[in-house]
Amino acid sequence: MLLSRRLFGTNGIRGVANKELTPEMAAAIGSAVGTFFKRGNLIVGHDARTSGPMLANAVISGLNATGCNVLFAGMAPTPALQYAVKNHRTNGAVIITASHNPPEYNGIKVVWNDGIELSREQEIEIENIFFDEKVHYAEWNEIGALQTISGIIDEYVDAIKKHIDVAKIASKHFHVVVDAANSVAALAIPKLLRELGCKVTTINANIDGTFPGRLPEPRPENLKDLSLTVRAIGADLGVAFDGDADRSIFVDETGEVHWGDKTFALVEKYFLKNHPGEKIVSPVSSSTLVKDIADAYGGEIVWTKVGSVTVSQTMKKLNAKLGGEENGGIFYGPHQSVRDGGMAAALILNLMAEANEKLSKMLNELPKYFIEKGKVECSNDLKEKVLEKLTEEMKGLNISTIDGVKVWFEDKSSILVRPSGTEPIYRLYAEAKTAEKAKKLVQEYGSKLERIIDSLKSQRA
Repeated sequence: MLLSRRLFGTNGIRGVANKELTPEMAAAIGSAVGTFFKRGNLIVGHDARTSGPMLANAVISGLNATGCNVLFAGMAPTPALQYAVKNHRTNGAVIITASHNPPEYNGIKVVWNDGIELSREQEIEIENIFFDEKVHYAEWNEIGALQTISGIIDEYVDAIKKHIDVAKIASKHFHVVVDAANSVAALAIPKLLRELGCKVTTINANIDGTFPGRLPEPRPENLKDLSLTVRAIGADLGVAFDGDADRSIFVDETGEVHWGDKTFALVEKYFLKNHPGEKIVSPVSSSTLVKDIADAYGGEIVWTKVGSVTVSQTMKKLNAKLGGEENGGIFYGPHQSVRDGGMAAALILNLMAEANEKLSKMLNELPKYFIEKGKVECSNDLKEKVLEKLTEEMKGLNISTIDGVKVWFEDKSSILVRPSGTEPIYRLYAEAKTAEKAKKLVQEYGSKLERIIDSLKSQRA
């Protein structure tokens, strides 16, 4: 990490706590961030990971040392902290979270005064301060102050409610099962849904940074308990969150788990019905379904690189009001142009109430694609060479190299192969009109990757 002059990955700074991301490292990053913000006022908060308080304290010491004043919010969902930046008009925020990564990881996200994570250009400024040792420490009598801030979750919940028909949702008396991933979703989502008149049943709602209920990434294979619970109690909806509650994956009343493409496409459909002609921002990892809906309802799809920061920054640049990711991230610009699991849950309930339909029926009316995902281990130092080799092999096919390499086939199937920005792996996203074809694409291209990686390893040996 240090040798490459890179701190920031696809989504903030990530590493294993006390190995790659030590308190000393966090304090040094805090000092670089503080120098960048020039004695600004910053909010600091963290998710439920066991290393969260330790790393937050280290970052705060670095910020204070450069003269920044810190409002410490403690444990809270990332979108609640992002909303607090705008609501309290601070210069930005530093959020201690590794989002969907396993419990041993943690990370640092840096947020600008509009609640959106920094642009790549701003990240480079911080990296230059860090690596060139250009930290500006304050004089002893100008060290920043530390205060606590309370009430941000209430403010966040109230803000979401302004964008939906609360009375209509309440009139339906929906029963919703919330899988909070033993993390910060438990602090906000049950409260939000109860204030929308829903009956709420929770699982994995006890805060525990070891994530005993399931891993923090909400994937279908991790959500069997949620699916079974929805069916067992006859709930109308199930919703599962990641480690910092900015992503949400939905389960319909039959217990079927749906990838984020489908629920985002549903939100997109109803949004475009009321706002034809709007731009819809989505990473190249998303399903063709998203483009199908944009074409059918008069929207314009804008493809981006993978990463919520890129989606947010593109929305900001284009003044777009809606963005979405296949992993369950929905960005609703009228609220805030960041992915927000709570806002997504409220939007889905609002659609169900307006249409007076069950979620399964609404989703079944969309064009059908089957999604399969995979991953292949690949050390970070080999990623670039692997991508070069793979792209060479794809010549002659209909490909995009916006991010990694994506291949579109004539039968409307496709596969995206891209290096992860947060882990030493390659990710594969395949879609097709049959589950068998999608699985076959993941297997085929996973094998190609393994062959290329093995070849490069042997050359290096």
